[in-house]
Amino acid sequence: MDVPLVHKLEGSLLKAYKQDDYPNKMFLAYKVCMTNEGHPWVSLVVQKVRLQISQDPSLNYEYLPTMGMKSFIQASLELLFGKHSQAIVENRVGGVHTVGDSGAFQLGVQFLRAWHKVAHIVYIISSQKELHGPIFQDTGFTVYEYSIWDPKKLCMDPDIFLNVVEQIPHGCVLVIGNIIDCKLTPSEWAKLMSVIKSKHIFPFFDIPCQGLHTSDLEEDTRILQYFVSQGIEFFCNQSLSKNFGIYDEGVGILVVGAVNNQQLLCVLSQLMRLAQALWLNPPNTGARIITSILCNPALLGEWKQSLKAVVEKAMLTKEKVKEKLRLLGTPGSWGHITEQSGTHGYLGLNFQQVEYLVRKKHIYIPRNSQINFSCVNANNIDYITESINEAVLFTEGSEKCLPKETNP
Repeated sequence: MDVPLVHKLEGSLLKAYKQDDYPNKMFLAYKVCMTNEGHPWVSLVVQKVRLQISQDPSLNYEYLPTMGMKSFIQASLELLFGKHSQAIVENRVGGVHTVGDSGAFQLGVQFLRAWHKVAHIVYIISSQKELHGPIFQDTGFTVYEYSIWDPKKLCMDPDIFLNVVEQIPHGCVLVIGNIIDCKLTPSEWAKLMSVIKSKHIFPFFDIPCQGLHTSDLEEDTRILQYFVSQGIEFFCNQSLSKNFGIYDEGVGILVVGAVNNQQLLCVLSQLMRLAQALWLNPPNTGARIITSILCNPALLGEWKQSLKAVVEKAMLTKEKVKEKLRLLGTPGSWGHITEQSGTHGYLGLNFQQVEYLVRKKHIYIPRNSQINFSCVNANNIDYITESINEAVLFTEGSEKCLPKETNP
């Protein structure tokens, strides 16, 4: 067979970083939370439970059923919707135990290709570039992607979200990623729901790190909760790797929201058939760890505290970065840094300033200047902020990118 080589299996930014011989180079674009020592963050309670499971001689290591671990699915649904959720009580939400961070999308896309025959068009909207587009494209969907981050206003703009929904054709799929910082008024929510219902748009949510935005598990899923309360059918990718620090286990749920229990059972039966062809049996180690934590009040409390510590550390780091830029006299207003929730956030730099950081200072960040603030620590924060100051001062177009500070 004449098969061409795929050249970009690894991100070009990470590849350039690894090839850089500069001893003090920095990579600020990791997807996962990082410790001050530069290692992926893992919740301490996860390490404790993993050790307990490894030493438990009573465990059964038989294959899981295709649907997955039932207790894991139930615990994950209660985490997502709340233990006393009306949707759970009414049996109109369910899930399939999936593989990896993208397994739920792989499974959901296969289902939509077979059964959602109105329009094979997908709109993806998020605060950042998502990786779901190729999954839809490979199965024949036409994909349009939008970011709610406005680089001119330096904020998450709800008008972008609303405008995208208004222009979506009838019957399309709408993938809703991280839009927690996109604040909608009650009237805007009502308008959004009216458009989605009238156009028969199918929502596909992505909840990849519940608790790592605001540290409030309920607040991080408020948008999803609103859709559930309206009785709309939807899919949701619930990944549980990042917020537990189980990156090598890669576990999650494809959550199904149905209008009633009969429809839910029909959809789950079709998903099981598709899962048999994709992976047949999901892995159980990560699911066991997560279930053990979620079903034990003491362990659950420890996990919640670990999430709170990560988020508080990230927000404190953002405050420090903003303050150091102010003390350096860096042109522009930097309040947008602390207005963004979670471990990641946009610096608000233009392309030339990003290039300056990469080429002159060996600080590797994406072109859109969204960085992982958990990569910033006491050892590198001065170098990073001083380099940003240099980039703004010595590159053209900085005035166009960053608005001037206004006095109250």
